[in-house]
Amino acid sequence: MIKGFKNFLMQGELIVIAVGLVVALAFSTLIKSFTDSIITPLVSAIEGGGVSSPGLGWTIRGQFVDIGTFISAIVYFIIFMAVIYFVLVVPYRAYMAKRGTSVFGPPADTKTCPQCLSAGLPVAAKKCSHCASVLSE
Repeated sequence: MIKGFKNFLMQGELIVIAVGLVVALAFSTLIKSFTDSIITPLVSAIEGGGVSSPGLGWTIRGQFVDIGTFISAIVYFIIFMAVIYFVLVVPYRAYMAKRGTSVFGPPADTKTCPQCLSAGLPVAAKKCSHCASVLSE
């Protein structure tokens, strides 16, 4: 039972989805802080409402634009992403490398079409997916 649970947790897709979810949640927190600390006070100042707060920022028509809270959210986001990278991604990458699988690695090589200059075509492509011209090796 324990071995089955370990195999379930070590599936590549599950770890990739988990890391993506954590990054999305952290980015959501950053966006919420930006909206609550900067956008909402600016909109309220334009409408004429007014509640002031102390901290790093400025007051516009009675609304405090809190830059300090947003900077704090950015620092939190960077620290959180570093922890996720070093606690989850690096050990998982090492574990999968021991098993002979590459995860979270560099992107695959691509080439550019000489006719339409479309980038991102797979190296093995024989025809351009944009202009249908034949690609040389």
